[in-house]
Amino acid sequence: MVAIYKDFTLNFFYIFFIPAVFFVITRRIRDRKWLYRISICVIYAVSLVSSMSLPVTINGLIYDFRAIPLTLGSLYGGVPVSIVLCLILIVYRHIMGNVNQLEYILSILPTLLIVAWIISKYAAMTVGQKVLTSMATYFIIRMLTLATYQLLTDNAEFFMNPSFPWTLTLIVLQSLLTGAFTYLLEFMERLLRFQEEIRKTEKMKLVTSIAASVAHEVRNPLTTVRGFIQLLGKEGLSQRNRSYYQKICLEELDRAQQIISDYLTLAKPDPERIESIDIVTEIRYAANVLSSYANMQNVRIDVERCEQDIQIVGDQTKFRQALINLCKNSIEAMPEGGTLTLETGLDKINPVIYIKDTGVGMTKEQLNRLGTPFYSTKEKGTGLGTMVAFSIIRTMAGEIETTSELGKGTAFRISFSRSSSKAILASTAQQPKKETSETS
Repeated sequence: MVAIYKDFTLNFFYIFFIPAVFFVITRRIRDRKWLYRISICVIYAVSLVSSMSLPVTINGLIYDFRAIPLTLGSLYGGVPVSIVLCLILIVYRHIMGNVNQLEYILSILPTLLIVAWIISKYAAMTVGQKVLTSMATYFIIRMLTLATYQLLTDNAEFFMNPSFPWTLTLIVLQSLLTGAFTYLLEFMERLLRFQEEIRKTEKMKLVTSIAASVAHEVRNPLTTVRGFIQLLGKEGLSQRNRSYYQKICLEELDRAQQIISDYLTLAKPDPERIESIDIVTEIRYAANVLSSYANMQNVRIDVERCEQDIQIVGDQTKFRQALINLCKNSIEAMPEGGTLTLETGLDKINPVIYIKDTGVGMTKEQLNRLGTPFYSTKEKGTGLGTMVAFSIIRTMAGEIETTSELGKGTAFRISFSRSSSKAILASTAQQPKKETSETS
């Protein structure tokens, strides 16, 4: 009895394995019809052969679950898959040394015609109808094959045998099991469609949000420019006011250009050049570039010198942009002045950069939203600069951890995986060299 339960459990596992593999393998190839059918054929053929290899023997009769993968494969793969599965069934039955091969082939042929008719209507059915149809299809395949085979082998007394009620009961149970698996397949299919719809909705919502935000952010400086151009057209305007209005117009146009540049960088964060970057040198470069701006804000920049040569891999130009964006945001977070600390080091073997300020800090809610599209703690900020910086760092196999406390400042910890950097550099070296990148 234990052996019977074990064999039934193994057969059940092979059949239950179908929906999981079916869902994983075929989810991305639904539009490629022949590849989809080949995948279905392979999956159900494996289940068919596995079920036939471990039959269950009860009262001298051999039972297996072969008709379940045959039924499901036919209904979901179509007539070509049904024919291939039948051929695999016949060939493997011959390999196993079963007798009456010709009679068995003749007993299967009528079921192929019935299954082909059912397949033509199966796709248009509802879930409930598919469940009932799969159960009926399984029952027809088993009973028609069994009846035809017994008649062709002159074994009609089989139906009068005391073991026939047990056989009929097992067929009914397997028919119910086929319906259950059909419902599971349909549930997975509906879940997949639902996930795809959610993904498309989220993408459309994000695109709409970004488009609206970009339009809004660009419209603000353009509105300002329009107003001052109208003022420039007035008669009797002094040269001082004229120069002041021109300056504002240029500043607002520069702001609009920066918004567009940030958006384009966000849309294409991938590095254009792969090169070795000395982060100590880049930290000093960022400090020098921002020194005058920091002096205007009454901010002191402290660079913690690191004597080690720390290298990472990426696009140097974009890496500088990310560093400058983060440092500039830190400076602007200290309206009353303060200290910006830039530090480099190693966490075991991985390069690490620390950017710390003594500014106003952020709440937990602000911290959670940092780096999301068009969120900024600044009055005229777009949030694109921070998001671009985060995107560039992640593209370079880096991670950013942010800690902040109101009134005490914010700290960025940027770490890079040295193993990932080496892999990127190695893969780049194998590519055809259309451009020669300099190593800093």
